[in-house]
Amino acid sequence: MSQLTALILAAGKGTRMKSELPKVLHTCCGKPMVSHVIDAAREAGADRVVVIAGYKSEMVHEELKDSVLYAEQTEQLGTGHAVMCAADQLGQEGDTLILCGDTPLVTADTLKKLCEAHRAAGNGVTVLSAILEDPTGYGRIIRDKDGAFLKITEHKDCTEEELATKEINAGMYIFDTASLQASLGKLTNDNAQGEYYLTDTIALIKEAGGRVDAMPVSNTNEILGVNTVQQLAEAEEILRASKAE
Repeated sequence: MSQLTALILAAGKGTRMKSELPKVLHTCCGKPMVSHVIDAAREAGADRVVVIAGYKSEMVHEELKDSVLYAEQTEQLGTGHAVMCAADQLGQEGDTLILCGDTPLVTADTLKKLCEAHRAAGNGVTVLSAILEDPTGYGRIIRDKDGAFLKITEHKDCTEEELATKEINAGMYIFDTASLQASLGKLTNDNAQGEYYLTDTIALIKEAGGRVDAMPVSNTNEILGVNTVQQLAEAEEILRASKAE
């Protein structure tokens, strides 16, 4: 097995939580959301876990102590920028799993399947996707007529035809680390938001000849991101029910 590093995006403030606590430290079934993600990554085979902290990072350090490695994102300049802040921790070996600290329902089983599919196909990057009845607001996975991955298009940039696509980008990925590092070096923030988008690395890897694909998750609950207190309550309810089962 090649080395697997899990990189967890945990720098956001989470303004919609209306709380001074960093978003990923809000608890779900008795433990911080980010800890659920860390546990799933470890159980899926991650040898190293790097948490990218930002807002009130000292509180994140205090909570997780030295159970993980850290990178700091002092300015919020997009997901691509967050990963750039951790580039020194990644090296060039093996694969890098990129996860979000606010998705406490993602399971080790799904992450294992994602890693296996990625390695079996020899992909440069494999995107975790989901098929949603209502994909409004999400970036769409666009495939050609034979089902091969073409690109990810953000909701606002979709054509009428692309809007009908129900397969969405869940915002979790596994990259061949060397391919990721090479593409980070080419990222620009030449867009309306002036941010560095991690999704742009996918197009760069494809252009460089790397294989790209997406794997749909079997249970769409797993990709639920928590942005509000109400969503946290929903996630907690789903987690309790699955534990009871």
